[in-house]
Amino acid sequence: MTQGVSSVPALTLDGVGRSFGGLRAVNDVNLKVTAGSTHVVIGPNGAGKTTLFALISGELALSSGTISLFGNDISKWSATRRALAGIGRTYQITNVLGGLTVEQNILLALRGKQKIKYSMFGSAKPTSTEAARLEELLTRCNIHEFRYTKASAMSYGQQRQLELAIALACDPSVLLLDEPAAGLSPAERGPMADIVRQLPDELTVLLIEHDMELALGLADRVTCLHFGEVLAEGTPDEIRRNEKVQAVYFGASEHHA
Repeated sequence: MTQGVSSVPALTLDGVGRSFGGLRAVNDVNLKVTAGSTHVVIGPNGAGKTTLFALISGELALSSGTISLFGNDISKWSATRRALAGIGRTYQITNVLGGLTVEQNILLALRGKQKIKYSMFGSAKPTSTEAARLEELLTRCNIHEFRYTKASAMSYGQQRQLELAIALACDPSVLLLDEPAAGLSPAERGPMADIVRQLPDELTVLLIEHDMELALGLADRVTCLHFGEVLAEGTPDEIRRNEKVQAVYFGASEHHA
């Protein structure tokens, strides 16, 4: 993904921290994510990656620091307000409506920002605008053949692709992807990585990935977290050569979530 032209960072984290009792899960994190870039956050289990995402999306409140979206301080905004402002998110655990078809899942997401968001209970037929967007998302996420399949009947990898389509349906300007390849087979990981690479150039992507090689293959820039703090940041090549990062990953099996 190519970098955007905006000189204002899409996301700015300044001294961000979160404590749970005596545990400092995220500590004094400073981060700038360039608009239109793919910025990857890596780190072993327990590094604080998912907690950091929850702070950015508003699901957790900050204990310290500030978060800005395209220069606007969103530190005290609710998760709903942040979503409406353009922050989208996927999760480690797939979050789709298994009893609905692929089309119905995406249609609900498309209507999420509209006044007709509850009209699905009256008519499930998409408008011409919605139909065009549905086609685009089904094709982009490589799930067109499953359009009328119930989500519960899809493989885990296919459900992950559907979840990405749902997130994109909300038209985010910043998309948080929490380990999109987690739990996928080697045969499924490549196609998912290709989908991420082919996301629109103007979309800013902040992605968590435990698999460092996969992460470095997707990233414009990389931040490595360790015990809730920034251990290193740089280009993929710089991170590959970083001795501290190598040491953390060499001993990653000793860390627990």
